[in-house]
Amino acid sequence: MTVHLHWFLPTGGDGRTLVDRHAYTDGGITRSRVTPVSGVRAPDIEYLAQIAKAAEGLGFEAVLTPTGTWCEDAWLTTVALAQHTERLKFLVAFRPGVISPVLAAQMAATYQRITRGRLLLNVVTGGDSTEQRRFGDHVDHDRRYARTDEFLSVVRGVWGGQPFDFAGEHFQVEGGLTALPPDPLPEIFFGGSSPAAGPVAARHTDVYLTWGEPPEQVKQKIDWIRGLAEKEGRTVRFGIRLHTISRDSAAEAWTTANRLLDDLDPDTIAAAQEALGRSESVGQQRMLALHGGSRDKLEISPNLWAGVGLVRGGAGTALVGSHADVADRIEEYHALGVEHFVLSGYPHLEEAYWFGEGVIPDLAARGLLPRVPPSPLSGVPAVNGRPASAPGGAPLLVGGGR
Repeated sequence: MTVHLHWFLPTGGDGRTLVDRHAYTDGGITRSRVTPVSGVRAPDIEYLAQIAKAAEGLGFEAVLTPTGTWCEDAWLTTVALAQHTERLKFLVAFRPGVISPVLAAQMAATYQRITRGRLLLNVVTGGDSTEQRRFGDHVDHDRRYARTDEFLSVVRGVWGGQPFDFAGEHFQVEGGLTALPPDPLPEIFFGGSSPAAGPVAARHTDVYLTWGEPPEQVKQKIDWIRGLAEKEGRTVRFGIRLHTISRDSAAEAWTTANRLLDDLDPDTIAAAQEALGRSESVGQQRMLALHGGSRDKLEISPNLWAGVGLVRGGAGTALVGSHADVADRIEEYHALGVEHFVLSGYPHLEEAYWFGEGVIPDLAARGLLPRVPPSPLSGVPAVNGRPASAPGGAPLLVGGGR
């Protein structure tokens, strides 16, 4: 069982800081400023295309695109980026409560044809009622998961190519149909740590995602979902969402991690923790419990650093260390049953290269990634100092094992 590596598209803006840009700017979308923050990069198509091309060239399989108030729309952004890439898949996050399931199924089918099969779906039920209400959704936490259960039943039903009827509490469909079902069917990724989320994952998802908790906690989640899926007669695969800071030496990586905290004063951390503490998401509460709002002892497990979660919601932990250290931790999670690693780092362009050029070759050497056959030109002498495999004398970066 090899690992699947995915990167992240920062469609709410990027930068060299952990300070949540949404609290200080418009997320970089129009470059206006409320309070100046250095190093903020707008999520324009040119910058996002740089990240997408880097991810594709480095050997990542897909990129996750988030959803929410402060992000550009994931569907529109990624279908545009598909025109700038050739193989890269897009893990598109969306909320099932604000769109018709039949329309979502049709959109997915169209997307697959436009991109020639490069869509993956990340179903985000939502753990913040304030955010949900911005989109006109007033359903409470547990009922949102019940609605997601119905939503995915309808989506899979109308992908069958025949008229599909459904009568539920949240959706009533008569003759629902996707005239041309997607080919291939997009894999469905889904996360949720609450008792209401588990059965939905067991019944519908292809890949269950967890945020980056210590290995023993991740194992408990895997055992929980696997047991529920077995009762449904299904098999679910597993993924994990983490940030990364990998460098040529562990000391350099930890220096980089600590530097990300330099602009975080106690008031900033306290305000962020208060806001995050109001989240209804069980997964978010588990993230907060890892550090308790304190800057002390942020290495909560070997090479697992909880500093990101001091001020940012969602994935709050990072793998920090030398390239070999980070590869060790990935191998450890993989041994528990994790196949998909959805990774990110600040800034996303530079960290993609640090990971891609440092960790990916190590993982390939361990047999965790498929090896790329050697180039037929690998033995041909170079010309004018350039490898013969570089057309027109242009330098060519060859990533062995990617």
